Amino acid sequence: MSKSQRLFDLMQILRRHRHPVSGSNLAAEAGVSLRTIYRDIADLQALGAQIEGEAGLGYVLQPGFLLPPLMFSEQEIQALALGAQWVSRQTDEEFALAARNALAKIGAVLPSELRHKIDDNAFHVAHRPKQPEAVDLRLVRQAMRDQHKLSIVYRDPNGAKTTRTIWPIGVAFFESRRILAGWCEMRKDFRSFRADRIEKLRLKTERYPGRRRDLVKQWRTQVDAARRRMG
Repeated sequence: MSKSQRLFDLMQILRRHRHPVSGSNLAAEAGVSLRTIYRDIADLQALGAQIEGEAGLGYVLQPGFLLPPLMFSEQEIQALALGAQWVSRQTDEEFALAARNALAKIGAVLPSELRHKIDDNAFHVAHRPKQPEAVDLRLVRQAMRDQHKLSIVYRDPNGAKTTRTIWPIGVAFFESRRILAGWCEMRKDFRSFRADRIEKLRLKTERYPGRRRDLVKQWRTQVDAARRRMG
């Protein structure tokens, strides 16, 4: 959880209490340490929140204080719009819709003088060329989210085909190519698979063990080590 979100949550907890509440109770409700509560209380007071009390006595928030709203700069808006444009034109329809929805939500809260920057035409991302692929990114995302194994039929550069079971952990985009990274049960190691060489892909009901984030760390450590050897 980000610090800004933590401060907002702490403000909400304080608003629920009309009488002083101890730091230990605040820590229990917020799910953080008592030391973090003391530090966050001090940060909120520095921002202007009228929080009365002290350690050992409890805290109470006087009404009328709001945290200043977060606002994007012009460059941040352009960066978000450009990123959303890339997603909508380089991935798939489901992600494209999510990108458009996100921009609409951002545009709804922007002040009128900045809202037009969402539709700024100063930057352009080309549409990805249509290529026949057996890879459905929605299935891949589902497999990664739920940690389900995938069965694929993969064709190597020489045309030889193998059927493999992989544990998908990430998708990379390189220009017009899509790369699926995962643990390959056949090779008993991490491998990267070009999406245009995957001829069949099937989502399996079997889940792979461990946590995907830990596998990603292991994979990145392996990739970094290989780069150092080559460099």
